[in-house]
Amino acid sequence: MNISHNWLKDLIEIDLTPDEIAEELTRVGLAVEGIHPHKNDLVFDIDLTSNRPDCLSHLGIARELKVITNSQLLINNYTENAEVPMPAILTPDFVKIEDSALCHRFTARIIKNVKIGPSPQWLADRLEAIGERSINNVADITNYVMHELGQPMHSFDLDRLSEKRIVVRRAKNGETTTTLDEAERKLDESMLVICDADKPVAVAGVMGGLTSSITESTVNVLLEVAFFQRENIRQTSRKLGLGTEASYRFERGVDIENLKRASDRAAELIRDLAGGELGEFIDVYPSRYTPNEIESAYISAAVERLTGLILDAAEANRILTALGIEQRHDGIYVSPSWRHDLTIEEDLVEEVARHAGYEKIGTDLPPAYGAGEYQSSEVRKKLLRQTLLDQGFDEALSYSFIDTKFDEVFDLIPDLIDSNAEQQFVTLNDSVIEGAVRMRPTLLPGLLEAVRLNFNHQRRDICLFEVGKVFAAKSSDNNLPIERELFSIAVTGSEKHEDRAMPGRELDFYDAKGSLEAAIEAVGINVLKFADASFKHLRKGQSASISLNGKEVGSLGRLNEEISADYKFKQPVYVAELDLQTILAETQKPALYKALPKYPAVVRDISLLVKRAMTFGIIRETIISHGSDICRSVDFVDIYEGKGMEADERSITIRLEYRSDQRTLVEDEVADAHNSIIANLESTLGITLRY
Repeated sequence: MNISHNWLKDLIEIDLTPDEIAEELTRVGLAVEGIHPHKNDLVFDIDLTSNRPDCLSHLGIARELKVITNSQLLINNYTENAEVPMPAILTPDFVKIEDSALCHRFTARIIKNVKIGPSPQWLADRLEAIGERSINNVADITNYVMHELGQPMHSFDLDRLSEKRIVVRRAKNGETTTTLDEAERKLDESMLVICDADKPVAVAGVMGGLTSSITESTVNVLLEVAFFQRENIRQTSRKLGLGTEASYRFERGVDIENLKRASDRAAELIRDLAGGELGEFIDVYPSRYTPNEIESAYISAAVERLTGLILDAAEANRILTALGIEQRHDGIYVSPSWRHDLTIEEDLVEEVARHAGYEKIGTDLPPAYGAGEYQSSEVRKKLLRQTLLDQGFDEALSYSFIDTKFDEVFDLIPDLIDSNAEQQFVTLNDSVIEGAVRMRPTLLPGLLEAVRLNFNHQRRDICLFEVGKVFAAKSSDNNLPIERELFSIAVTGSEKHEDRAMPGRELDFYDAKGSLEAAIEAVGINVLKFADASFKHLRKGQSASISLNGKEVGSLGRLNEEISADYKFKQPVYVAELDLQTILAETQKPALYKALPKYPAVVRDISLLVKRAMTFGIIRETIISHGSDICRSVDFVDIYEGKGMEADERSITIRLEYRSDQRTLVEDEVADAHNSIIANLESTLGITLRY
């Protein structure tokens, strides 16, 4: 919506610069998207939300500036013509509303002996600045008042109305009328029309008719200012495919109590600019407006409770009063007729908060009032989530209910198993989802369903995680189930490289393991142990148990062939599940600073001939337990199986790093330590060096 700066200055005393006006309006929720010049004026481009039709006018914007600057409006009520008896030239039922449910109020004013002609330059410039073209003085005045006061209106040539009558009724099916754009419109009985004694002369709230329009020969004008049901205007506009400035305002809601003032303003301008003589005024008001009453005994307390802003009651009431919200002594506030969106106490709080300053609202969470408290573990879970997000994972949220077909598919976290319980699973008496009668004892069914959904949408490179509660039956007097918070991941596909069409290498067991370790290290735990183990839902030889301080807390590995076939997975999927509740119960290890080494390291790679059952983990633990002071790290390099190897043998290559913190090592020191480690491996594990 366009707003003229010069026009605003006619309505309100204001000392702000245009840039300051734009900044302040944006601050209170009326986003100014730009300011552009027009001749000797500046025009604000304001983006309004649909709940603020009161600001679809210069008066509405001036009201907001009134609150911001604590200044006064300059606008008045214009002429105060009293209602007069029906004159002889008019029939007793000159204005008749046949459907008061769709037309709540209709005013008509007679203006005689007008002279139709071009508008004065100032009026044409004002309309041109906000994007309206000049037509003639009377038509321009109705547009001008609509943009000034927010009230659409229409002018008829009184002498072209049959029997000089106005009837507001529903259209008849098949009835037609030609609108001002010279298009014939086919009407139906859902539409409201303004008629004379014979035919429709306007589509109510949308566009006037051509047959009764103002022309150069017009002498007597009937000025219509009305209030129509907004839902009906929206429906009519959509059916006809006809959107206008008038329908845009009526659809959102206009001020029913503003009709008289808008009519007075337009009549005054027509009298001054078109030489008219003010005549009779008729106001038919069958559906009286009832203002919304909102209860709020302590508005400043409500503002603090809902937003955290601390304002004294005087300032809160100043803002509301300046916005036109009347305060009564019994803790009742009455919303003004131009604010349809104010119905409950929270609406009043919003009005106070946006003028007090949203930017002043702090980041503290409001009190929960018995609903719980912020757990210290939330900070660590946030770190876990952020670490995985940084690695390219997406978080999944799945249902807590699963089908009975998953009962014996997955091995569960040990702490979920109660051997004394009659049954292992928690069953719902009345399931929310058909067939899903179990409370989930594992996160994996939901996570794998998310993987399948992505596959069905042609996404092959997937990294997902989920944090959530699982449930299992418990043998206890109160029959309450076991609840534990778990953490699961699913990894499949290839590496994703930014700005590269071709995928990277295939993800494997170690990618899943690395992501899992990184996430757990982020919460301050770096002592997880992985050991070869078998789980019924994982592929043998590509699975491991995960333990913390000697207690099993989860599993990791490749999904087995049976489950993969059931989900129709055609590529390897690696999954892990951890007892997050147990992990977060551990004391968080502080991050320790360690200076970079001053002296160089000596690196030795060795290949060891081992039995297939021997793992790198066993070799690494044996080397570390040997206790060489200068051996600082043991890393896996490569594995070889095939030609030159026995069927039950393989070659593992590892890297040993030697370094001292006091001096540069000499060859003899490294050789002694290195040979000692190899000798220990040979004697302890029975493995030999492969040359």
